[in-house]
Amino acid sequence: MAENANTESREEALKKLSRMQNLRAILPVIGLVIIFIVFNLLTNWRMIGNMKLVLSQVYVTMIAATGVFFIMTMGGLDFSQGSILGISSIVVCLLSKTAGIPVAILGGILSGAAIGAMNGYFYVFRKIKSFIVTICTMFLFRGFIKYFTSNAPVSGAVALMDFDTTPVKLGCTAVVLIIAYIAFRWTKFGTYLKAIGAGEKAAKFSGIRTDKMKFLVYVLAGALTGFAAFINVVKVGSVTSSGGNQLETQILIALVLGGMPISGGAKVRFMNVIVGSLLYIVLNSGLTMMGLTTQTMQLIQGVVFLVFVAVFADRQSLQVIK
Repeated sequence: MAENANTESREEALKKLSRMQNLRAILPVIGLVIIFIVFNLLTNWRMIGNMKLVLSQVYVTMIAATGVFFIMTMGGLDFSQGSILGISSIVVCLLSKTAGIPVAILGGILSGAAIGAMNGYFYVFRKIKSFIVTICTMFLFRGFIKYFTSNAPVSGAVALMDFDTTPVKLGCTAVVLIIAYIAFRWTKFGTYLKAIGAGEKAAKFSGIRTDKMKFLVYVLAGALTGFAAFINVVKVGSVTSSGGNQLETQILIALVLGGMPISGGAKVRFMNVIVGSLLYIVLNSGLTMMGLTTQTMQLIQGVVFLVFVAVFADRQSLQVIK
């Protein structure tokens, strides 16, 4: 009798845990719907009227956040995404005037991948913590951006702005998300990333080449942000000294708002990227439309960020970021 009672108790506990996990999975979606409705009410439905403008801000964040999503899945961080975007945007602009748009896009991807490879090298092979490495490269390449744009913005070919259309930007973003989803959900790539995030030593003992995976993920993240640079420059056809500024913060907030567990691992879901990016843009755009000061907006965003961290942090497996 006692054994049966214990079995029923365990089954009940497992069901309760499953219900809690399902609730946590849909909370970001509920939050997105609620925030969208609230800000439309507060702005007299101006947000719906300006949806094209609101969504135009999400493409760069969503593409770049996809790469950081992979990094965070394996328990790492990347604070250099803003600098990668700025450098890659400069490369895209310069090459667009001399070698054409296709070469410019390829150049942006390769320059982003090169910086990602630098991050991966020092993180994987020199055993320096990911957040330290990426903070260093953030400041290093921010300095290069300031240098190249000190006298004037770096301009690109006029033809770049011909690509500033919703079908092009939405299509590029959709292609990136679809390929990333397939790779994460249906290939060993996603399985290996979650295994490393759940426990790197165990993953290594199971035969996963963890160092190679970590290095390649940083290269991939840099390449994705390099591609996002093309979407970034088509809006105005040039790059200023503030190019890519604060992108890394936006990505981190977006992913956490989307329900991304800080520790990565098995509880990561790909919808964290999509829902989180949309939630961040809606929140930011709504606060802007309300006419709030920058300080007030940062205060509200900080409070929301802390609430979501408290909800989605996995206290059982949380550890120092790798």
